[in-house]
Amino acid sequence: MTEAMGGETKNPRIIVALDFAQAASALALVERLDPALCRVKIGKELFTAAGPALVKTVTGRGFSVFLDLKYHDIPNTVAKACRSAAALGVWMINVHASGGRAMLHAAREALAQETRRPMLIAVTLLTSLTADDLAELGVVGRPLEVAARMARLAQSCGLDGVVCSAHEAAALRREFGPGFCLVTPGIRAAQAARDDQQRVMTPRAALACGADYLVIGRPITLARDPLAALRAIDREITAGAAG
Repeated sequence: MTEAMGGETKNPRIIVALDFAQAASALALVERLDPALCRVKIGKELFTAAGPALVKTVTGRGFSVFLDLKYHDIPNTVAKACRSAAALGVWMINVHASGGRAMLHAAREALAQETRRPMLIAVTLLTSLTADDLAELGVVGRPLEVAARMARLAQSCGLDGVVCSAHEAAALRREFGPGFCLVTPGIRAAQAARDDQQRVMTPRAALACGADYLVIGRPITLARDPLAALRAIDREITAGAAG
């Protein structure tokens, strides 16, 4: 997977989730990380608390930012939100595939003229949802079937890829090939707790299944030495790729 923005040759596979309630905590962690080894994700909680200024600060420190706001609204509103996100200089943004074809097309078209276009990916299915949850919501199909259906819609609308569970990555990679970006949350070390993620996988296993980027939070953010934890995971996946 090549860079969507700029001519960088480095392509860190790890995306560290900055799941904090305030800017100071997020920036304290960023100071202890290395942009050559990871990108970072800014989600709803942190963005609501700290706003666009934090995104610009983090990008100014050399980090590629995945702005994880999961836009899901009428097409015109989502298109405008995507343009505003692109203006912040982020590397990647996402929308909900369940917003439908018109919304996905609007998001893609909104970014088409951007000089430094961020990658645009769609959320297929939240990793917290189980088969029972889907049944309760009236969604037809098992998690893999739903994820594949959403991914087909996203690809047909010209999006760059999807967010999916690592458990769906192998099947999606087989179907969509190497040019379709797969971003996988729910990544945990073998001995780590699952927390609120139901469909989890180790970093090396997720890459072996075809994931391009791994969203990792607590195993790094709660580590006594976050940079050491980041380096250990980077060594693990690098060794796995070499093997």
